[in-house]
Amino acid sequence: MKTLISKKAPDFNSSAVLNGKNIVQNFSLEQFFGKKYVLLFFYPKDFTFVCPTEIYAFQEKIKEFENRNVQIIAVSTDTEQSHWAWLQIPKEKGGINGVTYPIVSDINKTISYDYGVLSGDFVFDKNEGLKVNGELIAYRGLFLIDKKGIIRHLLINDFPLGRNINESIRMVDAIQHYEKSGEVCPANWKKGKKAMKANHSGIIDYFSS
Repeated sequence: MKTLISKKAPDFNSSAVLNGKNIVQNFSLEQFFGKKYVLLFFYPKDFTFVCPTEIYAFQEKIKEFENRNVQIIAVSTDTEQSHWAWLQIPKEKGGINGVTYPIVSDINKTISYDYGVLSGDFVFDKNEGLKVNGELIAYRGLFLIDKKGIIRHLLINDFPLGRNINESIRMVDAIQHYEKSGEVCPANWKKGKKAMKANHSGIIDYFSS
């Protein structure tokens, strides 16, 4: 499968829940192009276990993302009604009440497919015809999209593996530092640390300091 890195992010137009309460139609990714960075993340299912820990972890850091001009968007293959119902349930009862960023419905599986995170396969059996092997739900995919709509970073985890939200913030800082200064960001770089020029003298200077 070809990577989506440095490619235009596939646009979508789907139903979503905004501010934890309002169901809207025709929610698009393209509305943010030219205005904001987007951190688009996929999760497998509503009313599950690792998923709410990640969803809340993004919410807890939402001010840090907003200060960096980043729009967080979540996607799963559940319906918008399922998203809405889960959003009405308090945290202490397993819900995600209080989450304010958009949660998009990918009930047709097309968004997950376009981003390469859809699990399961279609298999043709000569006796049974076309059937599905495994669940058609999303892996834990994460995509950092710049203001031009280009995917600059992606991460795809298997179902049991929750993501590190601080690493997502670090990657935002890295791409913004590169865009501003032209300097590239070495291993384990953090905001405020030394970066380097992308040439031979740059690496010599970096290792010498």
